[in-house]
Amino acid sequence: MTDQLNAAREASDGQAPPLDTRYLDASLPVAERVEILLSQMTLEEKAGLLFQTVIGINPDGTLADGDEAMSRESTDEFVNVLKMNHFNIHQAPTDPGQFAEWHNRLQELAAATRLGIPVTISSDPRHSYSDNPLAALFAGAFSVWPEPMGLAAIGDEATVERFADIARQEYTAVGIRVALHPQIDLATEPRWSRALQTFGEDVELASKLGAAYIRGFQGETLGHDSVATMTKHFPGGGPQLDGEDPHFAHGREQVYPGGEFELHLKPFEAAFEAGTSQIMPYYGMPVGTEHEEVGFGFNKSVITGLLRERYGFDGVVCTDWGLINDAAIMGAPFPARAWGVEHLTPRERVKKVLDAGCDQFGGESCPELVIELVRDGEIEEARVDASARRLLREKFVLGLFEHRYVDVEHARRVVGSAEFVAAGEAAQRAAIALLVNREREVAGAAAAPVLPFASGLRLYVEGIEPEIAAEYGELVETPAEADVAILRLAAPYEERPTFFENFFHSGSLDFPAETIAHVREVAAAVPTVVDVFLDRPAILTPFVDEVAALTGNWGASPRALLDVLTGSAEPKGSLPFDLPSSMAAVEANRPDVPFDTADPLFRHGHGLSYR
Repeated sequence: MTDQLNAAREASDGQAPPLDTRYLDASLPVAERVEILLSQMTLEEKAGLLFQTVIGINPDGTLADGDEAMSRESTDEFVNVLKMNHFNIHQAPTDPGQFAEWHNRLQELAAATRLGIPVTISSDPRHSYSDNPLAALFAGAFSVWPEPMGLAAIGDEATVERFADIARQEYTAVGIRVALHPQIDLATEPRWSRALQTFGEDVELASKLGAAYIRGFQGETLGHDSVATMTKHFPGGGPQLDGEDPHFAHGREQVYPGGEFELHLKPFEAAFEAGTSQIMPYYGMPVGTEHEEVGFGFNKSVITGLLRERYGFDGVVCTDWGLINDAAIMGAPFPARAWGVEHLTPRERVKKVLDAGCDQFGGESCPELVIELVRDGEIEEARVDASARRLLREKFVLGLFEHRYVDVEHARRVVGSAEFVAAGEAAQRAAIALLVNREREVAGAAAAPVLPFASGLRLYVEGIEPEIAAEYGELVETPAEADVAILRLAAPYEERPTFFENFFHSGSLDFPAETIAHVREVAAAVPTVVDVFLDRPAILTPFVDEVAALTGNWGASPRALLDVLTGSAEPKGSLPFDLPSSMAAVEANRPDVPFDTADPLFRHGHGLSYR
């Protein structure tokens, strides 16, 4: 601490009054340290705290200059001009050591500012196969696990808490201290594109697993070894009209024809009990409720009325990304998600968000608007202080002032360690759900289920790398030559006109006619196993009776699948949602009501075993 005190004193030299550096004294209560620091902050420094945006990182771990294609300022501008010290990291070097070196360089830059407030780094999920730059990221060097929906398929609190604890260790090793997750929305609209990152349709399971996830990241209480969780999307983002996503204007409405607004709050009640440090409201705007028809981040009766007053939540509330300003991403326009307040100026939107009760603006870097609002008398500085106080408190509780740097070699040892990778692979295998396993006649033997099949058979495969499939059997060129065919499919979706929209799978859950015909053709030639990546509950009815076996996965490597198909691992997963039988049933489903599709093909909890 002595070095930090000296640095703070040196920074205070000159014409400005000397700093009261007692906020660096870890022996003082956090509340006292917050007030000492806050009392010395300029309005500009307070305003900078209220913004968090994506920050660039060079492949070699050096600090990034501005990125014109992504409309980003340089690292130096963020820290020294805009006075920001909360950043969201997307893509990062594959070498965890370079990731850690970048983090330390960024902390050095922040340490040289007048008050030396450390940076807080956040991340979207980065432990699975997804790569959606607006929702989740490639795992890279991190251990690879099933998506949260796959953890729900396992359905075990201990597994979820173990995952979250491993992710916590990998995050903290490179300096990530805020998880922009878990996503505990109820996936009650089968077409919704964000269901994959949820724990499914059942409120009790989502509540139980969400709490376990928070405990794994934060511990029993938030502290120096924790990663703070930004639990989302309050008050529940599942009931989307027609399943469309509110990243886009056509998906801005959340509807409650079944009157189940309160049900969607239940997982958040469990999250509050588990001590989640932060909350993120969703983009969507409620339609036909008692609440104002504006996006939840602008919605005072939801943020102040429900979250602050009814539930007594006094943690950080950060908006979802990009509510204030239009942006350009990779050269394409991306309008602000200012649903219901599109007519307001960016400055007016900032005021409405603060009036609603939020503390921080996600994906934005315009503190000058807060400064203008205060100086023009439209917002009291005390209102800014209230949010700054919460944000500073979390930095102190996380121990960032005492432990702002990370150990580069420790990062290389921890991230993607053999133990953590093995745990993730075991979870991938366990999450696979066996939905159908028919018996077949074998010459000279009694009828037996198709799965598991013996290693060494002649295999025809699609969707699996040949070199991997060859480890499990003899590859052949056509179904007619095979003993078993294995087809890997992904749940269907409708192509949309913009690049980013197609990261969010939406629309019909029906497979194209040509896909159905192909599956039937292969299944007619040879016993066929179909494995489907169920990021959404696809309509499997057209070929369910044609295939010999059917499995569902939520993020499983080819080896994880083949280990299960050949019996070296057991399928332990079960459906975390009802699997509908038709699109007619999906379209008749009330978006806010769980288990509301008529005559589902398979019900929640369905999953066979080999025993």
